[in-house]
Amino acid sequence: MYLLRRALLIFICGLLPFAGVFASVDINTASAEEMAKAISGVGIQKATLIVKYREQHGAFKNIEQLARIKGIGSKTIERNRDVLSVGESKN
Repeated sequence: MYLLRRALLIFICGLLPFAGVFASVDINTASAEEMAKAISGVGIQKATLIVKYREQHGAFKNIEQLARIKGIGSKTIERNRDVLSVGESKN
């Protein structure tokens, strides 16, 4: 029983670094840093463009609107569909 508990604990601890990977990022409230970490294929420069677009045009109504930002296309959106969400804006 001790070995089983120890093995389970080691397994769970091994999964902790991946916990953030499965978290959803709300493109209407997330910072550029949060988006750069969570969205595959989006670094800090593209994430900053997302925030600037949001500040200039208001909240995103759907995820597909990300394609309006230079450097973000349908492939990036599809690859990250499970990670992206559109909630209420802070503004």
